[in-house]
Formats: sequence, C-alpha cells, structure tokens
Amino acid sequence: MARASANRKKPRKSWFGWRLLFVLFILGLLGVGAICAVYGTWASTFDMGAVKDMPSRSTVYDMDGKWYSRLQGENRVVVPLAKVSRNFIQALLAREDARFYQHRGIDPIGILRAILRNVLSGSAIQGASTITQQLARNSYPDQISGEHKNAHRKLLEAFVALRIEQHYTKDEILENYVNRIYFGAGDLRGIESASMAYFGKHASDVTLGEGALLAGIIRGPGFYSPTKHLKRALDARDAVLDRMVKLGQITEQQAGAAKLANLEISKKHGLAAQQNYALAAIQKDLHELLTEDQLADGGLKIYTTLDPALQAAAEKAVDAELRKVESQSGYNHPKRADYSQKDKDERKTPYLQGAAVVIDNRSGGIRAMVGGRDFVESDWNRAVTAQRQVGSTFKPFVYATAIRKGMLPGMLIDDGPIARGEVREAPSWSPGNSDGTFKGIQHAEEGLIQSRNTMSVRVGEFAGLDEVAKTAASVGIPDLPKRPAVFLGAFDANLEQITSAYSVFANNGTRRQNYLIERIDDAAGDVLYRAAHVQTPAVDSGVSWLVTGILSKVMERGTAAKARSLGWTRPAAGKTGTTNDYKDAWFVGYTTSLTCGVWVGLDQPETIMSKGYGAALALPIWVDVMNAAGSQRYPAVAFKSPVPLEKASVCAVSNEIATTGCDRAGNAYTLDLPASLVPHDACHVHRGGVMADSDRPGENPAKRTAPEGIFRSFKRFFGGE
Repeated sequence: MARASANRKKPRKSWFGWRLLFVLFILGLLGVGAICAVYGTWASTFDMGAVKDMPSRSTVYDMDGKWYSRLQGENRVVVPLAKVSRNFIQALLAREDARFYQHRGIDPIGILRAILRNVLSGSAIQGASTITQQLARNSYPDQISGEHKNAHRKLLEAFVALRIEQHYTKDEILENYVNRIYFGAGDLRGIESASMAYFGKHASDVTLGEGALLAGIIRGPGFYSPTKHLKRALDARDAVLDRMVKLGQITEQQAGAAKLANLEISKKHGLAAQQNYALAAIQKDLHELLTEDQLADGGLKIYTTLDPALQAAAEKAVDAELRKVESQSGYNHPKRADYSQKDKDERKTPYLQGAAVVIDNRSGGIRAMVGGRDFVESDWNRAVTAQRQVGSTFKPFVYATAIRKGMLPGMLIDDGPIARGEVREAPSWSPGNSDGTFKGIQHAEEGLIQSRNTMSVRVGEFAGLDEVAKTAASVGIPDLPKRPAVFLGAFDANLEQITSAYSVFANNGTRRQNYLIERIDDAAGDVLYRAAHVQTPAVDSGVSWLVTGILSKVMERGTAAKARSLGWTRPAAGKTGTTNDYKDAWFVGYTTSLTCGVWVGLDQPETIMSKGYGAALALPIWVDVMNAAGSQRYPAVAFKSPVPLEKASVCAVSNEIATTGCDRAGNAYTLDLPASLVPHDACHVHRGGVMADSDRPGENPAKRTAPEGIFRSFKRFFGGE
C-alpha cells in the first residue's frame, strides 16, 4: 500500500517540473521580448543619415580641375561602389562576411559557426560581426563602440544593424562600409585613400593581390600594416586568397598567380596634403565664403585658379634668388641656412624674406602666391598680410593721373632740386633723387623710366593730390594718405594689392577682381559658391596704353633694363621700387597675359644692404617666375592700343598742338595718341600757325641739351618772367 501510494505521487513531481520549465520558458520569452523592445526602441532613436555622413577632407583642384591637395578633415575620399574594383569587393566579402547578400544584418549561421570554432579552440579567435554590424559600430562610435566587447554593446550593435538593413539597400550598405572603414597608416579612411596611399592608384584599379591585401588589413590595420609589417600583410593576403578559392570566387591558379605577382608598396603616401601659402590663403577665403557648418561637414570640392607648375617655380625662385643675395659680401644679416626652429619668434624670421604673386590678366585669377621662403618655418603670408612701404612702384599711378589731366610723355619737366615752397601741401619738403644727382629739364616719361623723384613730385603736383588718391582708389588702393610724399610711394600696402593694381594697366584700364577660388561644391555636388568675375573700368584705356608704353621702356633702357641680361626676352612692362634706406625692394611687371609682383625685405624693417635696389633684389625673382610661365599658355606679345590712334604734333612745354613757333624753339615733337588725348587747342606759349603734316618733327628726337629757347618757354609756361 505504501509503495502504491508513492507511485501515485510521482506524476505530481513530474508535472511540477514541466510547469517550472514552462514558466521559465515564458519568462525567457518575456525577457527576450523586453530586450527586443528596449534595444529595438533604442535603435529606433538612431539617425540613419549618420551612416552615410562621413567627414572627409575637402579636396582642392587646380586651374585645370586636376587634384592639387587636401584641406582639413579626415583623410577620406568618398567614391561610389561602381568605382571600387571587384577584386577588392570579392576579397572583402570573403574575409569579413561571405553571406552578406543572404542575411538581414545579423547572420545566425555565422554566429553559430563562430561559437563552435571558439569553443573548439578554447578562445575567442573568430568574431561573428557582419559587415552591417561593423558599419553600425563605425557609424555611431560614441553610442556603440567601446574599448571592450560586452553583451550590451553587441546587442545594441545588432539592433542598429537591423535598422540599417531596413533603411538601405545591400549595395548602399557596402558602399558606406568601404568608404568608412579604417585602413591604418595614421589616418587612412576608406578604400580610395588606402589604395592611393599603399599602391598609388585609384580603388577602381587595384589588382586581385592588392585587393586581397587591403581586405586583410581591416581586422588589424596596425598589425598587418604593409609599410611596417610586410610579411604579416602578405600572410593575411594569402589567407584571403585561399578563402576566396574555398568560396569558389576564384580558381587556385588565379590565387597562385596573385600570390606570385610583384607587389609594390608606394613610398609616397598617396595624395598627401601640401602646405604652402596659397593653400593657407584658400583656407582663409573659405572661412569668409562659407558657414562654419558647411566647413565642418568636409568633403568640399574647391576649384581654384592655381597653376601648380607656376606655384612651384615661384616658391623655388624666391628662395633660390635670396640665397644668392645672402651669399654676397654686402649682406650682413642672418642667413636662412643658419636658421634653427629654436630661434623661431612667433611667425617672423630674422633672415631675408620675399614674396611673389602672379595674376592672370585675362580673368583676375591668382596663378601663384608665395608668402615667404618656407611655410613650415614661418606661415606668415607676406604677400597678403605684410603692409610695407611701396616706394617707386606707385609712381605709374601718379603719371596716369597726370596724363589724364593733360600731361603727355614728351612734356618737359625739371629734374632740378625742389625749391622751398614749391610743393604746396609741404612747403619745406625737398626730396632728392636716389643717386644724389639732378639732370635738369627732361621729357616727362624719363622721370618714370629712370625713376627720378624730383620729376615725379612735380608730375604729382601737376596731377593734384586728390586726383591721385582717386586713381589709387579706382585700382584697389584705398585710403591714400593726404600728403605729397605719396607721390613717391611713402605709404604702406601689401603685395597682392600692388600687383592687382598693375594688372589694370595690363588690362587696358579695366580692373578685374583677383581671386583664388573659382567654385566650391559640397559633397553632394551642389554648388555652394561661384566666383562672380567682377570687372570695372578704373583707368581710361588710352591713358593706360600710354603708361604701358612708358613702363615698357623701363625694361628696355630704364631701371629694369637688367632684365634682359637676366634672361628675359619677351615684351613686358614694369617698374622697380626701392624705399628709404633700402628697407624694401620691389618689382612689379606684366605681359599681355600675366602680372607678377615681387617684394623683398626683412620682417623687422631695416636696411637690407647698400644699393639694395629693386632691380638688384626683386627683379631676378620676377624673371625666374615669368620665364617659368610657358608661352603657349601665357603668351607674351607686343602691347597693342585698345583704341584708335592719331598722329599728333604737340608742344613739349604747353602740351597743346604744336605751332611753327614751337618747332623753331625746338619744343615740337610728334607721337601717336589715343584720339581722346589729342589736344584741341594750338600752343598758347609760342607764336605761329599750326604745322602742316609735312612740317612735323620726328617722333623720337635724339636726347640733347635743351637750347636756351626751351628754358625761356618753360619759364613762360609756368608763369615766370
């Protein structure tokens, strides 16, 4: 009876066990449901747009639309999946996720396989993260990634991966993955940057062996680095190739050939960002043209006006020619060769510096900008930031103003000492000439050709200080000081300003706004900015042509005649500039295509060296730079008048139509003039009738000592007895 009773109680215990299992099962389901609800809800808060929102460095293109450099941001170049080699895609899938196109973000088969292998090996040697899970982890590093793997992170990663699969197609997921993944070498992000860095080729061109090596890097970019651990990288490549054979993606023969193929690892890390003054100026312009949000997004395509060959030539010329100056016996300042970064004083250097700017006259685009001898040693851009006294480089604008007011190139001007009270706004001011001599009565153009200070002051007085200031403002030099010393360039400006102002003469009086950035596109290809190509009339075209004619003579027989011996042979016009005590040396010159300005000096203004004229220090740099500008792209042909010309006989004293009296006094000369500048009235100084064509004197009279009649005529014109 007792045994029978015990047997009847056994089913109750069994039923209790099943009930317990059922309860546990229900609780498990509820737990799983709760986990799914919690992590599913959490995953739903993630912005799916972040998956394709990849910070990347903005790319800078040159004047031809070719790659030039990169700017701030992650070292990544985003490319569409269609521009990624199939060799790499297959290797990637074999290495990381062979069932990528079969699962929906989580691969249960892969998880079970990984668990089995890890159990059999006794350690966690194989992970089970799909490409989608890896993309989730890399897309949301702050929320998902962590130093250590744990259940929480893996669960969140899995649920976010499921959301990504719902939001994007498989190809879109793969495209975002290959552009986002890290490839080591400091900061290589994405397949394009990696293939350029390691093999010097685009992602679309990688071979089977190269693609397998790149796929092998992903699991340990530092451990498998081909630049530091080539054998490890090759072992990883071989493992990927073997896996591809096993999956049937390639044959054993193809794998064997890929293993034996010569693999050349690039020593140049791909498209490295450059450092120079032009790029620094571009970055400065970007901050003025775009918002901070637009800049922070990165991925910008910045199309510039830079000519890389001319930029490199200008950088080389500035340093090379100044090294020659430093080697001269009269140079007593520190040399760049002796400079040490330990001596660095903020952004300035103790050694001789220089700057150069090259502007394309036809567009206003800046083709080259050099702000110093070495950007690393000093990033201070002297071409745009340094305000230095411009000296005689300003004289052409004084002459342009005087010509507009009626002065002609052959007008007689006294090169004698400035008398006390002669300069109305500065009665006691009496500047001399740089060579300490005075040459008496000269044709006005000689004052510019030979850079005679006393003549230039008198030309300025003829033009008027206010009118000269208006001319300066029209060419981009505003706020000119209201003192006569400006006739000799006694004011500060930067090199870019002066170079741009000279391009007005090259453009027959038209001022074209100079610029570095042609267009900016965002990562999506939308245009954020396009250069306006602003141009305005600044100087009368006829006046501009006459000034160019005089500046051409500066290079033929004036202060810049040395250009020919330095190797310059093409038509050009320009002007030297030297400031008091030889603290600044300038040369600004132009052809029909380009205007180039050069400045030389010490950052802390002081005498460079005795006789440190612009022709000696700045002109050689100009010649080197302009000779580097090929004639096919930048033709330098003879300057032609933009307006019809008329042959006119004029009086050198009165600037009026010459009479027979002017001819008898030796004051008549003939020249070609723009119609708008031909005088209308007969000379009021000399008596006689207007000369017939047959009576006209020669166009280029030989230089001779002026007869007594000229002195009398000159005194009479200026109100003397």
